[in-house]
Amino acid sequence: MTDVVDAIAALRTRRPVILPTDTVYGLCAWPFRPEPVERIYRLKGRDASKPSALLAGDLDALAAALPELDLELVDRFLPGPYTLVVPNPAHRFPWLTGDNPDAIGIRVPDLPPEAAEVLRAVGVVCATSANAAGGPSPRRVADIPEEIRVACGAVVDAGELPGIPSTVLDLTGDEPRVLREGAAS
Repeated sequence: MTDVVDAIAALRTRRPVILPTDTVYGLCAWPFRPEPVERIYRLKGRDASKPSALLAGDLDALAAALPELDLELVDRFLPGPYTLVVPNPAHRFPWLTGDNPDAIGIRVPDLPPEAAEVLRAVGVVCATSANAAGGPSPRRVADIPEEIRVACGAVVDAGELPGIPSTVLDLTGDEPRVLREGAAS
């Protein structure tokens, strides 16, 4: 497998990478332009109407990318095994929001050291699980379809992960709503 330096270089040159998280392996892309994000959607066969998350190594990097973010709201859940759907009043990153530009998914996982180093260098990435659309969530690099692995500019292997995707919480309404049961109760 390749190392952290290769992953940083790949992301900076807009090539997809595979990174470990606290739950499953993620297929990641440079989030600031639609083309790299569209590429990972094609790689996994994901419908463009479905959203992907903005993943950061810490809340400061997330706040830099989303200045309108209510840090008091998300600080209760992050870092951790959650993907939070939060208001996106400025309609930032529309290529990540699927059919709903008014909301965006965010994630600050407890990262393995290798992935944390990558995110310290690049700030934020677009992330979705590194599987074919509808396929099982990858807990090991070997679980990621070969056609996805070989199309990536780098693969960071942190060994076996828990394999349970993040819990998705919608925080756009008056009360939090669980959209997907996952790693956190």
